[in-house]
Amino acid sequence: MTVTPTDRALRVIARCRDIATYTEVPGETTRRFLTRPMHTVHALLRSCMEIAGMTVHVDAIGNLRGLFPGAAPESPRLLIGSHLDTVPNAGAFDGILGVVLGVAIVEELRGQHLPFAIEVIGFSEEEGVRFSKPFLGSLALVGKLEEETLTRTDESGLNLRQAIEAYGLDPKQLPAAVLPDDTFAYIEFHIEQGPVLESDDASLGIVEALVGQTRMELIFAGHANHAGTTPMHLRHDAMSAAAEWIVAVEDYASSNSDLVATIGKVHASPGAGNVIAGHVTASLDVRHANDNVRNTAVSAILKDAKAAADRRGVQITSQIQLEQPAVPLDPHLTSLLDKAAAQAGFPSRRMTSGAGHDAMILAPIVPSTMLFLRSPGGLSHHPDETVLPQDVEAALATAMEFLTQLRDDRRNLKDGHA
Repeated sequence: MTVTPTDRALRVIARCRDIATYTEVPGETTRRFLTRPMHTVHALLRSCMEIAGMTVHVDAIGNLRGLFPGAAPESPRLLIGSHLDTVPNAGAFDGILGVVLGVAIVEELRGQHLPFAIEVIGFSEEEGVRFSKPFLGSLALVGKLEEETLTRTDESGLNLRQAIEAYGLDPKQLPAAVLPDDTFAYIEFHIEQGPVLESDDASLGIVEALVGQTRMELIFAGHANHAGTTPMHLRHDAMSAAAEWIVAVEDYASSNSDLVATIGKVHASPGAGNVIAGHVTASLDVRHANDNVRNTAVSAILKDAKAAADRRGVQITSQIQLEQPAVPLDPHLTSLLDKAAAQAGFPSRRMTSGAGHDAMILAPIVPSTMLFLRSPGGLSHHPDETVLPQDVEAALATAMEFLTQLRDDRRNLKDGHA
């Protein structure tokens, strides 16, 4: 279906690009959890939310929350959300698009109150960049932000509790950030961050599940020594062990359908060209929609790491940083979203998300669904990340139809129990 973008779609894109200019690093978009530019983002979106008729506050973890009331004082609550933080040198749409679309949906209601309230949430943290732990915003929302997490430190030595206080918030108020009991559904709009929709020439995708993830840190500990005077057979080279293992990881993942495994970060010490590396730290990211397949893969990959280390007299240690099971989304809400897309003129393409999203934290607590927008070129976490205006228009049309479907569904549910 060919869609002509309207002013509302172009306004959403312009707002996202405006937010991208609020950054820690001039010339690029880098906005980590509760850093100074987030104040400006909050101020901009707060103004938009209030004009649309929402009451707005920032909770103790830094989530921006705008509430548009329902038709009755005790109306149940629909959540619409995504995140406002970015990876370093990011694009303008990952996360932010979902929040801006949430605001645009309320704007489209033009003051019309539904049988449910709508709360739009801009999560303060999803990427895990500043404190090496993702989903801080949504974890606080579901009451699963552990006390130990507050002691994590950033690269400057500031811990999470201190960062919250430095932003002007009170960590003692974290219990008040927890989701209210009247919440009945969550929907997240997000760019796909991959090439599947574009390869199908489709604007939108209906997400059925989010893959499970294991994130680890591995340390190869050998012996640093002179690069010119140490014979090859007498070396304990941590870099060589890590390099062999990295290739083994690629081989293993390539031979297992739908499994992805990535070593995205490697640090060698002492880090001189004429010194054998005595110490190498490497990241590992393994993902699959089937937890058994993922767990088997992690075990095999760790076995390969030990074998590569043993061949060189190198010690290997590992630490799990994230263990996230695969998360199915709510079948009923997903069917309503599918029906809404069809009613709006966009036959659905059902799919699994290979990336982690706040929905995977919310879904075990509250029924959740997700709508993906096509990512041109499959690009994300990149300055050239973009969206097509016609796809934003398609998402808005689907969202408004989804509200209608949800309204009718709530009425039918009520009548059925009467």
